[in-house]
Amino acid sequence: MKDPNNPCIFCKIRKDELRFENELAYSSTDSYPVSKFHSLIVPKRHVKDYFEMNKEEIQACNELILKTKKQILKEDPTVKGFNIGTNVGKVAGQSIMHCHFHLIPRREGDVENPQGGVRSVIPLKQHYTRKS
Repeated sequence: MKDPNNPCIFCKIRKDELRFENELAYSSTDSYPVSKFHSLIVPKRHVKDYFEMNKEEIQACNELILKTKKQILKEDPTVKGFNIGTNVGKVAGQSIMHCHFHLIPRREGDVENPQGGVRSVIPLKQHYTRKS
């Protein structure tokens, strides 16, 4: 199995793989999508995770998250929501050690019970009852 960190696949992305880009970041389609149009937003500078990004890179990524979201909604009106997330560290599921954000389009009925959303990273914590 090829190591995606050696060389870093996000540092070696081809221009034809990009959806959008700006000076400091780019967006592309995920190679292993959770749903149709699942996208990645990646800072161009090789930084390990969100906490190593500077303010300008955070802003550049945020601009592309919004631009990519707008394009997905234009291409697919069945999208009714999104999950946005980033994994920081191996214990949190990070497998490519170059910061990247997942923008995952969600559609009505794509899972039986979407309550808890990103909380499902720990399955037993996804569904909960609110305290009164």
